[in-house]
Amino acid sequence: MTSAPRAALVAAIDYHTAGEPFRIVTGGVPGLPGATVAERRVSAASRLDHVRRLLVQEPRGHGGMYGCFITPPDDEGAEFGAVFFHQSGYSTACGHGTIALGTWAADVGIVAPDTGAFSIDVPSGRVGVRLHRDDDGRVSAVSFRNVPAWVHRRGIRLQTSLGETTADISFGGAFYASVPAVSLGLSVGPDDLPRLVATGRDIAGQLNASGAARHEADERLNGIYGVIFHEDLPVPDGYDAGTYVAQRNVTIFGDGQVDRSPCGSGTSARVALLAGDGLRPDQVLLHDSVIGTRFEARIARAVSEAGRAAVVTEVTGSAAMTGLHQFVLEARDVLGTGFSLRAL
Repeated sequence: MTSAPRAALVAAIDYHTAGEPFRIVTGGVPGLPGATVAERRVSAASRLDHVRRLLVQEPRGHGGMYGCFITPPDDEGAEFGAVFFHQSGYSTACGHGTIALGTWAADVGIVAPDTGAFSIDVPSGRVGVRLHRDDDGRVSAVSFRNVPAWVHRRGIRLQTSLGETTADISFGGAFYASVPAVSLGLSVGPDDLPRLVATGRDIAGQLNASGAARHEADERLNGIYGVIFHEDLPVPDGYDAGTYVAQRNVTIFGDGQVDRSPCGSGTSARVALLAGDGLRPDQVLLHDSVIGTRFEARIARAVSEAGRAAVVTEVTGSAAMTGLHQFVLEARDVLGTGFSLRAL
């Protein structure tokens, strides 16, 4: 537990994207200094971390809580910026959050009712958003085109408490290590979640200790953000097996947090690996989560990123509003900004 300025009052709107929460701070915090969203992310850690803790820690949050501070964009090419935060700190990318932000921007009128597409600046770069609307004009789904995704390293051998496995590292706005769940005798489901969390933390720790994920252009993007355990699925009935590829995954991120959604930026990282394995631009990845929710993803185009082959991915999912909040920190609250309890 840590102290913070008293009598805080923070406004937020909550969404979930495919089951993963996202808390958008809409008032009660000062602006963040910095010329870019990437710089404002650094500022947030020193200037607004008490607010992050207030919103993600118990009793106002929980171990899986995610959210963002809204900021100005880097320039006039985007509508706004977002600094993402979670239980363990600040992320450089957040795909499920981008889907929630696209829905929120339409819901509250930040973008005009006839807007079909716009951009959001995030710490890893500029992300394009396309809105899908129902006949009544409400947003039913959001597609985002991420920063270029690429394969960093393949076939890294690791020893874990469950045996030896190999990890492939790819970038989708952050670095992710992909591991076949079956290689450790696991399946992607709630029953194996405790072992997935423990092993994911172990793998991330080993890779980060070895410096396996370093970004050549921006050291703020260094390090494994998440470990993705994945498994193949049969293509569901009603989908053409020649057009669709089906997988299920769970991403263990931060310090052992579990992504309830299929993980948007992690999906981009997975598509980069699958592109190297032969995924075609005319194919769609049906990417299911540990709770059975789904994103759809595809290769929008091939590009070159710092001299390497990369892909711009398009990921589609849906978000729904879950709450409107005014969070209070009373002067007499002995818990201050709260606490965190871990089962593992």
